[in-house]
Amino acid sequence: MRLKSWGRLTEYSIDARALDSKSTTASQLKARPALAHGASRSYGDVAISASIWLTTNLDRFVEFDESTGQLTVEAGVQLGDIQKLFAPRGWLLPVSPGTQFVTVGGAIANDIHGKNHHSAGTFGEHVTALTLVRTDGSERTCSTKDNRELFEATIGGLGLTGLITQASILLKKVPGPWIDAETIPFKNIDEFFRLSAESEAFEYSVAWFDCVSKSGHGIFTRGNHSLETKDLKPSRAMTFPFTPPLSLINRATLGLLNNAYFLLGVSTRGKKTIPYEPFFYPLDGIRHWNRAYGPKGFFQHQCVLPEATARLALQELLVAIRKAKAGSLLAVLKTTGERELPGLLSFGMKGVTLALDFPNQGAKTLELLATLEEIVVKHGGRLNPSKDATMKPETFKTGYPNLGKFLKQKDQGITSLFFERVIERKP
Repeated sequence: MRLKSWGRLTEYSIDARALDSKSTTASQLKARPALAHGASRSYGDVAISASIWLTTNLDRFVEFDESTGQLTVEAGVQLGDIQKLFAPRGWLLPVSPGTQFVTVGGAIANDIHGKNHHSAGTFGEHVTALTLVRTDGSERTCSTKDNRELFEATIGGLGLTGLITQASILLKKVPGPWIDAETIPFKNIDEFFRLSAESEAFEYSVAWFDCVSKSGHGIFTRGNHSLETKDLKPSRAMTFPFTPPLSLINRATLGLLNNAYFLLGVSTRGKKTIPYEPFFYPLDGIRHWNRAYGPKGFFQHQCVLPEATARLALQELLVAIRKAKAGSLLAVLKTTGERELPGLLSFGMKGVTLALDFPNQGAKTLELLATLEEIVVKHGGRLNPSKDATMKPETFKTGYPNLGKFLKQKDQGITSLFFERVIERKP
């Protein structure tokens, strides 16, 4: 099978096979140890290995307890399917990333976060139990009470502790599927920090900013669940129809695109009530948007910076980007809260996350990413493995101090290109 990750940097030739069902997973994994693979939404090589098991057929809803909001599903169920089924019933996922096309197993393995880390933490905080199959054929029920060490290693464990077949999640009770949203233009990064501090009472907040401009102006968005209960109209998405021969996001277009997006945000500033889908998943409105970066694909840099040094670190990162005459169309800032991390390799810390997409320009882009990595490490931050394709082994070990504990729980029969690169140091 020929397979690309979401960043489309490399096309891999992989031995990919589909699991038949939850009941056959133990025998299939024991006979052929391999990494689980969900919806191909990881940007780099974290979900890539020479052999993988596709979880497509693990797509069943098992049980829902209306009194507690606990939902049990198989690991191949996508987050969007949960949202569509339960939003009309007054329930939503408590944490959701920037796309709904992520499997439950992938959400746990990467301990994803969304626009509400400051108020609700990561996805793993809301997982009450999971079923994990190991390559020795054993099946383990894991929770904070049973097999706790393995549970904590599996949340954010990048699929390396075994294959998740089923999970129980606590959904959030909401009035309806609508969000009371507000968009506010800001002039610079200092104003972003001011708006973030003023928005702590809002459950959700996120900012896009223009990392090409000297000012760093942008659009701040915040929101809460609305009391509006009217039915939603079916959502429609466009499709990016082809892969252009060159990236459409480049030096010639980036300034124009960023300026146009900022002016659009200014023109639509203010308060409005919108469906949850465009609020949580704006990029899902354009299917296959990653094709816009052309045949060479793109890198994503996502870091989290500690609160004490975040402002200075952001300034240094932006200077480095401008010095390299580079930029990002999708430049996103979010605040993160002080939470007890549910997983040994969970990404978050109290501070600010920065996400940037860079068209792949070969050595020039790799040099920039190395510079950004150095700045992040210097300021005590860490990089997100689920978005990474270039992280140095030393950076991973420094950023994730519980790595030693994690390795004791890792399934020795499972590997990934990410693990081989950052732990086993294979080229």
